[in-house]
Amino acid sequence: MKAKTLIILAVCAALPMMSWAAKPKKNAAAEPVAEEEPEIVTEDCVMYTSLFHESAKNKQYADALEPWLNVYKTCPSYSKNVYVDGDKIVEWKISQCAVGSAEYKEWRDLLLTLHDKRIKYFGNDPKYPAAYILGQKALDYCVFFTEDNLKETAYPWFKESIIGMGNKAQVSVVMKFAEVSLGLYKSNPAKYGEQYITDYQLAADVLSAQANDAANKNAAAAASNKDYLDNVFAASGAADCDQLDKINAAKVNSNLQNLDELNKVIKLYRSVGCVESDVYFAAAEASHKLAPTAESAAGCAAMCKKKGDWKGAVEYYDQATDLSDVDQDRADYQYNAAMVLYQELKNYQQSRTYLRRSLEFNPNQGRCYMLMGILYASSKPYSEAEYGAKAAILNKTVFWVAVDKLIKAKQVEPEVAESVNSLISTYAKYFPTKEERFDLPGEFSGSTFTVGGWIGETTTIR
Repeated sequence: MKAKTLIILAVCAALPMMSWAAKPKKNAAAEPVAEEEPEIVTEDCVMYTSLFHESAKNKQYADALEPWLNVYKTCPSYSKNVYVDGDKIVEWKISQCAVGSAEYKEWRDLLLTLHDKRIKYFGNDPKYPAAYILGQKALDYCVFFTEDNLKETAYPWFKESIIGMGNKAQVSVVMKFAEVSLGLYKSNPAKYGEQYITDYQLAADVLSAQANDAANKNAAAAASNKDYLDNVFAASGAADCDQLDKINAAKVNSNLQNLDELNKVIKLYRSVGCVESDVYFAAAEASHKLAPTAESAAGCAAMCKKKGDWKGAVEYYDQATDLSDVDQDRADYQYNAAMVLYQELKNYQQSRTYLRRSLEFNPNQGRCYMLMGILYASSKPYSEAEYGAKAAILNKTVFWVAVDKLIKAKQVEPEVAESVNSLISTYAKYFPTKEERFDLPGEFSGSTFTVGGWIGETTTIR
């Protein structure tokens, strides 16, 4: 058997290397298609497969090359190892060639052919189907065909792979696909602008799904790459709001009953900060009617703010709060409603109610206590009609409770200290003076004072 093996190896070594290289046929469409004859698995196929597999497993690729070539040429459908090991063997061979040489190009062409044949014979593999193999082919093309700066040849392979694999697509394939798409966009923004935005959405959706899948061992890598992908997209120039509107306006109008498409548009617009767009509002409103979510309600709130429908905005923020299961998001929605009530509706008491609700979801918000202090300082709970001349002095007590809230803001969130200290310094100038307090001994007889009206809070007399 040993002698037989040596003889066969010698014969294989003597064969011209390019005898296995496939050459395109001329006028192939005009030629009759011949049926392939069933492959005969010989004793040599079994023996050589064992030889190259063992060598490849030990990374002895030089020893694996000749027996692998024999099996690849004579019985290519015998074993998946012809392609799993073959990929490593051929890549090793490429590394032994001078970059750009004729031999280098012959072997890299074989590497791509290898992927095609694997799809032909093993494309139905449940774990590594044709879509997966196409992704590997695209990656190899990007590595070894360096003279193709744009890698446009690999682009459709990447896209077909990701669509076929769905949320099981490899992170490396998704990210390289996004990189190639970005390169095409930069080469011709007018031609590839819409394509790049669509590709970004596809890649971002896959990475988001993987990042949110606790059972996915690559969840952390997917999340990290998603953040990077978002930053690259935001800086690309393709994320211009006007450009997004041109691309998505018709899409939204034709998909008012398609929740998946509407939510894709909403996520895209939010990711790049285009939340003042009429297209975004239209998508959010349509989505909210079909299946209300916190995100769609927040979008409708933003739409109402732009249109000046302040009460509508508050109502939608309430809906967003009820629909969300994330405490920080709930805190944000309630705070946003409080700001609308303060700035636009001048309803200070109701604004405070929303601030208190926001603090229930996140008690460590300096912004809430700051706004509460501003609300108090902006109020005059004592009317002249009821209190006469005393009202002017009594209304100064609001600055005591305002400063109380500002001090609390610093305690829960030290980062706001600079802004808070500036307000405290300003408000302290308006505290009731000793002389003013002396004029009203009945009201300021003790060490504490309860501010009346809607405020109703007790504070220390300064």
